[in-house]
Amino acid sequence: MSRPIPEFDVDPFSRDSVRDARAVDDRLREFGPVVRLPGEDVVMLARFEHVSPGLKDWRTFSSTSRPWHDPRSVRPEVLLTDDPPKHTRVRAVVANALSRSALAKMAEAFRAEADAVVARLKEKVSRGEPLDAVSDLTQPFIYKVLPDLLGLQRQGREHMYTFGNMVWATMGPMNELFHEVMQDTDAVLKWADQSCERANLAPGSLGMAMYEAADRGEVSQEEAKLLVGTLLAAAADTTVLTLANTIRAFCEFPQQYELVRSEPGLIRAAFEESLRWDSPSRMAGRIAAREVEIDGYVIPAGTRCGLMFAAANRDPRQWSEPDRFDVRRSNLHSLGFGYGLHACVGRVLALLEAEALLAAVVRTVTRFEAAGEPQPWMTTIGHGPERLPLRAYFD
Repeated sequence: MSRPIPEFDVDPFSRDSVRDARAVDDRLREFGPVVRLPGEDVVMLARFEHVSPGLKDWRTFSSTSRPWHDPRSVRPEVLLTDDPPKHTRVRAVVANALSRSALAKMAEAFRAEADAVVARLKEKVSRGEPLDAVSDLTQPFIYKVLPDLLGLQRQGREHMYTFGNMVWATMGPMNELFHEVMQDTDAVLKWADQSCERANLAPGSLGMAMYEAADRGEVSQEEAKLLVGTLLAAAADTTVLTLANTIRAFCEFPQQYELVRSEPGLIRAAFEESLRWDSPSRMAGRIAAREVEIDGYVIPAGTRCGLMFAAANRDPRQWSEPDRFDVRRSNLHSLGFGYGLHACVGRVLALLEAEALLAAVVRTVTRFEAAGEPQPWMTTIGHGPERLPLRAYFD
């Protein structure tokens, strides 16, 4: 006989919980191997031994629905909300366009923009102005190179943050944080819709590559537009947050920063450790396509589930000293980029962006120090600093 699934006594998506998401998620993980959120009819898995195989097993944990899923939302309904065979067909188009060889021509542009962003940071220091890792470093870099890569027009790019925030809000419950974001959205939605139109994309761009795949019959024209929207929505803030968390880790673990400066070959490892240390997404939503038993608890078919990346990536059963940022740690089994068929298709792009910006940083900045407490991004599923005051020192 199955045991009753324990109910967690805290709303993990309330305003207070979002401010302390790391501690709340870790507490949920230790509360039990299977946890129910009362009032939501949502079951959460947060231990690595269950999250990792759950992400891989799409036949049991399907992406076709999930907690709080609304197919009418602003989030593009493609790729993230598909299972094979549709997912396989559509993902192949994005994977080919985002291959290392396809992105190689952008590497120089990434490096040039990274150097420019770091140069502006240095100028602010020389003027004695306060610094913020997000608004002065990671956001201006990603919000320039990503829309350039997609082929977006320059007009309207100021809407990128709000659009990303709206998309992330749809992944969580329709609580007060959700409703705060979904105010006065018409201009943003109009911009996002028009930006993804074929007529408004630059020739030879990543966005245009989606439509060229449609011309070859690999996806439909409608799917091509949805894929451009998905790339715009999914590829920006995750990288902004992870890069900001990397800088935060350099503040908290200065010896690790010194190590990366002495061995720049560790830059990629630092970014991947940041993904594990404080993941930019708290969970992946799924629906149980069939009954599943975990440690004596039965999750009925049709139950909406949350597979918690961040908590699993800090599970002490899997990781030694999980709260320690260690650039020499093996992250072979990290869930930072997801896992299974829904693993991040933009991994190559994120790593190229990270390598460009962090290389410019370690060449120029001798050390970082925190200049205040981070202010969390107040969205339920996305996680990371919206503001990160710091001091930077240069040679």
